[in-house]
Amino acid sequence: MPTLIPAPTRIEAAGNKPKLIDEYVGRVNSKTSELSVAHMRSPGGWVEPGQTPQFREFTVVLRGSLRVEHKGGALDVKAGQAVICEPGEWVRYSTPGDEGAEYIAVCLPAFSPDTVHRDS
Repeated sequence: MPTLIPAPTRIEAAGNKPKLIDEYVGRVNSKTSELSVAHMRSPGGWVEPGQTPQFREFTVVLRGSLRVEHKGGALDVKAGQAVICEPGEWVRYSTPGDEGAEYIAVCLPAFSPDTVHRDS
């Protein structure tokens, strides 16, 4: 039988400014460990600590621009574009532009504070 998810759960975000994370599917909202789906909204100037996650992350930018720094440089992912980050790869997400960004993040397996491995 299909499972209705009536609303997301708001998750606290890491970073220098408040960022909204609404988890629809994942460890918190649906008790799903196989994958997570979250709607993110980050303000201009937001930056989070670098991380070396154990999960694969697929990100689709809906509005604005998301910067993804990695060991080899940086990518600016604009509205209508997507990026895939592999497990074990160091990345840092930010929204340096004034407009910030709105995006959907899908993590496989589901995002977990225990497997994101943020820089100290």
